[in-house]
Amino acid sequence: MFKDDMKKAGLNPIQPIIGIALFILAVIWALYLNTQANKLPLALFAGLMIGYSLTRSRFGFAGGIKRVFYRGEASLTNALLIMFAITAIVNIGIQWFAASKGALPAWLVTNDTQSIIPGTQNVRLGNISTALGGFLFGIGMMLAGGCASGTLTDFGEGEGHSWIALPFFVLFAAPGQKLGYDLDQTSFGKIGIKGWLPDYVGYGGAIAITLLIFLGLYYIAKQYENHKKEIGMYSFPKSDYLDFEKPLPETKESVKPFSWRTYHKFFVERWSFLTGAVGIAIGAIFVLVTTGKAWGVTTAFVSLDQKFFQLFGVQFTSPAFDETAKAMQGSLLVDGGTIRNIGLVLGAFIAFLMAGRFKMNFNFSKMDMLIYGFGGALMGLGSRCARGCNIGALYSAICNFSIHGYIFMLFLVLGGMFGIKVFSGKVDILPKYVISN
Repeated sequence: MFKDDMKKAGLNPIQPIIGIALFILAVIWALYLNTQANKLPLALFAGLMIGYSLTRSRFGFAGGIKRVFYRGEASLTNALLIMFAITAIVNIGIQWFAASKGALPAWLVTNDTQSIIPGTQNVRLGNISTALGGFLFGIGMMLAGGCASGTLTDFGEGEGHSWIALPFFVLFAAPGQKLGYDLDQTSFGKIGIKGWLPDYVGYGGAIAITLLIFLGLYYIAKQYENHKKEIGMYSFPKSDYLDFEKPLPETKESVKPFSWRTYHKFFVERWSFLTGAVGIAIGAIFVLVTTGKAWGVTTAFVSLDQKFFQLFGVQFTSPAFDETAKAMQGSLLVDGGTIRNIGLVLGAFIAFLMAGRFKMNFNFSKMDMLIYGFGGALMGLGSRCARGCNIGALYSAICNFSIHGYIFMLFLVLGGMFGIKVFSGKVDILPKYVISN
């Protein structure tokens, strides 16, 4: 119908057909998964929704640091803060309602008859493991070109740096889990703070303090943006949009439901960061409501890593792996976390196919490959050392009012800035940083 229009825009008109077919196959797979466990189609749907939203808006946690540093504009950083705020506001209501019905924080539950306040499983001790994990993960996500969720969606988009980084990310997840556990057992590792804001200031106080912190971070980002403008390092927020991602020029013709203009609006035009933030927040809230647990990514990587190493006779007897014991009892294709991660990849893949823009990108050097792999390894070590990545230890922790999430955030940012400073100009995804005169 609009084959010629897609070709003129440099897009592949066959790919949307493949995208539709893939979506139909995903629905069929969801129906099959429902015969295994009724929670699995929900996990797949959540993954598809989050992956699609991440890709359509070109949204990423790593970009929240990298973009403001290189381009001097904080549009993505601000969208991240809005996403956090939306999620926290809804989560506080969910937690308050659960507590009013007698549910308890996860660490106070002693038997199966007691209900857990959703999201409190992400309240952990903020200690050396959190700090070290956050710092390593921050470096790694800069070298690999994306965070945990970003690496999965980049994989679905055909980005070669992710295809190199992701296997190393997974391979180093189990060693990272063991490293974090061993550090926690040391006398130094027992020093830290485990705090859940509602315990100290109540639910109203918790959301008020959280929103004030977000407002303070917005102010810091705005001041940094103003500084970049002063030194000539500011770029207009939408100046990096590709031509086909931009809205089509306005015409006097009426909008037809089956026109290229309509299709472009729904499947090709790039979403704003704010739209992506809302979509991802809805996905994260959906996960909390349907599972009683906050969204996470890398615990499933540990299970996958264990399954791989067991092929070579490696046994995992350390208590460090108690967290993944249930998933290891059967196939990972009946594990909700694994299904959700697959959904993220599929959601990104479908988004690019529907836009007719999917292509494999392996245009990089051997040195770049080594750095991508190293970045993936650091992300695997760091995320599981801290018992979470940019999702579990940052987004889900802070939005469920765990103090340790702020510790992880601080060291993640420090690690990210360190990675940029040290590797700027040494890998293609971190261009040489030059201050304009």
